[in-house]
Amino acid sequence: MINPGLLSVFLPTFFLVSLTPGMCMTLAMVLGMTQGVRRSLWMMAGELAGVGVVAAAAGVGVAALMLRQPELFALFKWLGGAYLAYLGIMMWRSRGRMAIPEEGLEVAPAGRGQLAMQGFVTAVANPKGWAFFVALLPPFLDAGRPLAGQLVVLVALILVIEFICLLLYATGGSRLRRLLARGGSVRLLNRIAGTLMVGVGIWLALG
Repeated sequence: MINPGLLSVFLPTFFLVSLTPGMCMTLAMVLGMTQGVRRSLWMMAGELAGVGVVAAAAGVGVAALMLRQPELFALFKWLGGAYLAYLGIMMWRSRGRMAIPEEGLEVAPAGRGQLAMQGFVTAVANPKGWAFFVALLPPFLDAGRPLAGQLVVLVALILVIEFICLLLYATGGSRLRRLLARGGSVRLLNRIAGTLMVGVGIWLALG
């Protein structure tokens, strides 16, 4: 169903693009630090759902319309960015469920739905993601073959590649936490994670 020659170029291209640091990868690293890899999987599920929506929309041309009317993104972007920045500030202050609890404190972990929604909003509200799919996906579609089947296969491959990259970033964040935690630097970890989260929020709002 997919031209093997196109596929041999598609896989390394999308892997390298997905591996490039961005909002979703930074979010995965932050949650790997504060929530651990296992709980970060809920954010990844939401992010992959968002990527799937964007990729499917790009395939049917919806993304082109959205990019011609950037004001449609404005409210969603600013609300999503403000929410992530708020979470980052709370983490920087070692407060809230997203922060690493300080020694002697018992804090309920972030909810699964909250983590999933973070990932979904970050993926869908990212204009660069829409532009990325509009620019890169069409060249890998063969007009001489059934388009629907090609889209299903390519989007599935994109999601697998994206998941692998998210997992790599979350694992890196988790290892960084263990490295810094040896010195009892929980507050420092929260401040690093909080600063990164605020950065993602600003990036999302102004991107």
